Amino acid sequence: MGEQLSPDEKLHLITRNLQEVLGEEKIKQVLAERELKVYWGTATTGKPHVAYFVPMSKIADFLKAGCEVTILFADLHAFLDNMKAPWELLELRVQYYEQVIKAMLESIGVPLDKLKFIKGTDFQLSRSGSVILFLPWTLPWITGNNMVITPSTQWSAQQVSGQAPGLLYPGLQALDEEYLKVDAQFGGVDQRKIFTLAEKYLPSLGYAKRSHLMNPMVPGLTGAKMSSSEEESKIDLLDRKEDVKKKLKKAFCEPGNIENNGVLSFVKHVLFPLVGEFSIKRDPKFGGDKTYTDFEEVEKEFGEELIHPGDLKAGVEVALNKLLDPIRKKFESPELRKLSNTAYPDPSKNKGAGKGNPKVAEEDELVPSRLDIRVGKVISVEKHPDADSLYLEKIDVGEAEPRTVVSGLVAYVSQEALQDRLVVLLCNLKPQKMRGVESQAMLLCASIEGETRRVEPLDPPEGSSPGERVFVEGYETGKPDDKLNPKKKLWEKLQVDLKVSGQCVAQWQDKHLMTKLGHITCKTLKGGNIS
Repeated sequence: MGEQLSPDEKLHLITRNLQEVLGEEKIKQVLAERELKVYWGTATTGKPHVAYFVPMSKIADFLKAGCEVTILFADLHAFLDNMKAPWELLELRVQYYEQVIKAMLESIGVPLDKLKFIKGTDFQLSRSGSVILFLPWTLPWITGNNMVITPSTQWSAQQVSGQAPGLLYPGLQALDEEYLKVDAQFGGVDQRKIFTLAEKYLPSLGYAKRSHLMNPMVPGLTGAKMSSSEEESKIDLLDRKEDVKKKLKKAFCEPGNIENNGVLSFVKHVLFPLVGEFSIKRDPKFGGDKTYTDFEEVEKEFGEELIHPGDLKAGVEVALNKLLDPIRKKFESPELRKLSNTAYPDPSKNKGAGKGNPKVAEEDELVPSRLDIRVGKVISVEKHPDADSLYLEKIDVGEAEPRTVVSGLVAYVSQEALQDRLVVLLCNLKPQKMRGVESQAMLLCASIEGETRRVEPLDPPEGSSPGERVFVEGYETGKPDDKLNPKKKLWEKLQVDLKVSGQCVAQWQDKHLMTKLGHITCKTLKGGNIS
């Protein structure tokens, strides 16, 4: 990368779309002699969101320009930032950041072999993990503070309190430039004070003065800065398509208003740098579909109310989902789902998880292996004694006694067609009475709504036996819950991603439902829902 570019062409790539550059002449001098060494640091606090695509697009530019790029996972900074990352979760969050940032870079075509990743505590702490190196001698110089710290002072990260984090954080970030041996530090314009502090004080410590590259800050969906701690102000990288639609629908996007417009900012700072164009679809009477190749035209037409906020949001939704799909797919693996849930336990559901309790977090994992789905064989079908539309089915699921299942399926499928048929059942729902008869399982069916509802029971592969477990591809080893807690609505949350493919194969999030003998299918209902 960058071998065929002139120094001026490299400089253009390095500085384009930035809000400010400090020390540009120094960058020019370095490029005349060798490749530039740049580092970008991110504190491993809240989950990365779509605004992280802004620095990712610049990292892509740096690599195209031939730069040597280091990404610093600033775990100690994360702890010092008002203790946003509990000490016991630091390592898990570093792992999460590394995986999700690598997935982001892969989604925009950035080669990972050209990058160096490093963790802050690998060099910011001593071997014992309790003494912060270099700060006892340099902190008073950098802060201009009169506090005296001697080389014997012990700084345990768990004991940092009061104003100490505010003193340590800028010093650590400034000194990272020296310890990483880079020519420039890259970050958001909100880091400007720390950058100017480094430029002023590092030379007084005998260290080289570095250049600083600053990206603009992208407004969140509420119009203010996008924040990991404000759920409604940002779109998470793992948000489902339904969540993206919901958040964009609520986003501030006043007709004709181009100031503090988070949706418009996504187009400017994320989509155009990464994709180079932006498309909207609309009714021909409002101008028809259109593809824009420069942001200025989008901004001008929105300001003149030639683009409706609803059309702008719909275009952003499509483009963002294209960027997010590869990231979501990577995090479908059980290992990365577990990492996400343990690194960021839900405090509203797990009081113990906030204390780094992985077991509690696992109990709230939204994974299909928690469903006890089995092959069953219909023994008999008869009408419910107190309801014309309900039927009782005795189904063998490999237990001593057959399960009683109450359903309305026979309204769509004849009793004769079900007799002795192999079917698929969900067996760990809490039993519930339906018109006085307890239903002990749920018969899973494919269905399509239309002028008339069409329903088909799911079919196990030929040769299956009652009691055989049905699993989702990739989730073979998980243990089902004994009984699903109805208050947590786990089945309802998982069921929305159960579909029938174009080949009539049952799937959850595009992964096949199957037994050891093959796929679960239906007869004809392509694209149907499963319930």
